[in-house]
Amino acid sequence: MVSPKCGYKRPMRTLTRFSMLAAMPLLVLAMTAPTFAHPGKVGSATFSGIVRHVSDNNIKVYDPVAKQTLSFLILPKFDQIFSTNGKTTYQMKDVKPGRYVKIYYDQKFIGARHADRILLLSQGNQVLRRE
Repeated sequence: MVSPKCGYKRPMRTLTRFSMLAAMPLLVLAMTAPTFAHPGKVGSATFSGIVRHVSDNNIKVYDPVAKQTLSFLILPKFDQIFSTNGKTTYQMKDVKPGRYVKIYYDQKFIGARHADRILLLSQGNQVLRRE
């Protein structure tokens, strides 16, 4: 218990307790937010094109047919890169500018477009492998 000599008076203690109680639901929501994402489901939209830029947390893809460029966030520890048969996995170092890719993405979890899965395509836009 806080002694009255340290400066906390009754209104301040009440305010501190109230703010702690008010913060609890937000803390619980923040702790359970990752469980709301469905890791087994793939993104609800797709985008195919040529990789223009790749970094640790971003990939930019240009679709020459639609003449559109989209950028996607890549979450830490992203490992959803696969072969067409789904048996071989690849690393992000295999995704380079100039490669044809197909990206499955959504905007549900963090509000920005983020890649859920990447497929590496051949020059004829045939699926080579998934990422």
